[in-house]
Amino acid sequence: MATKKYKCKVCGYIHEGDKAPDVCPLCAAPSSDFEEIKPEKKGGMNRDSNAYTIIYASVMVLLVAVVLAFTSQSLRSFQKENEDNDKRQQILRSINVSVPANEAKAKYGELIKEAFLVNENGEKVEGDAFTAPADQHPVYVANVNGETKYIMALSGAGLWGPLWGYISVDSDKNTVFGADFSHQGETPGLGAEIAKPAFSNEFKGKKLFMDGSFKSIAVVKPGKSVAGQDYVDGISGGTITSQGVDHMLFNSLSGYVKFLTSQNQ
Repeated sequence: MATKKYKCKVCGYIHEGDKAPDVCPLCAAPSSDFEEIKPEKKGGMNRDSNAYTIIYASVMVLLVAVVLAFTSQSLRSFQKENEDNDKRQQILRSINVSVPANEAKAKYGELIKEAFLVNENGEKVEGDAFTAPADQHPVYVANVNGETKYIMALSGAGLWGPLWGYISVDSDKNTVFGADFSHQGETPGLGAEIAKPAFSNEFKGKKLFMDGSFKSIAVVKPGKSVAGQDYVDGISGGTITSQGVDHMLFNSLSGYVKFLTSQNQ
């Protein structure tokens, strides 16, 4: 018959026999302080070993990664819809229409009658205007109270990151109907003020062309002026961001000049 092993829980003494000793020969602990040492099952893994710890940790990391990947993929469609609705809200604000995110898709479908890309010659080209970046010159055609408005995309750089926005013009393709600007990380209370209506409303009624020549709309320091083109006041304390908007308007709209001066759209 195989000999059993018992370990003293007080001093660690190992006793071999059919039962625990009445008294530990080292520390005099009673037999109740002994526990039987069970032999490990063949083929099993010692849970106290480093190998077990590493394998267990690896399996757990893999399971967590799988769960996170599945969750991310499951939520991606909702994230994409939120991103699209945010873009629709920006486009709508450029024609002076503000709606909550849950109404953006319906209102966009109601007011935006056509969307297309144009090249620098003002010609329509193949592509999805909604997903295309601003440098591919997307155009959105809106009907606001029975009047046609043309919306163009803008992109540029501010002090701390990208700037972007949308600007709409009347059917004359010259008079600004509305504008909306966004940013990634401009300073709150300073450059970030470009996203406020107080700034974008300044552009209403301004002209992109003077005497038949494209001039854009200048963004100048408050109290300053510029000759030969329309202008708006920049943000006090946000000089670099204001300059970024000024450059964004000129550079982005330059790509639309042929479209704006054409009569066949």
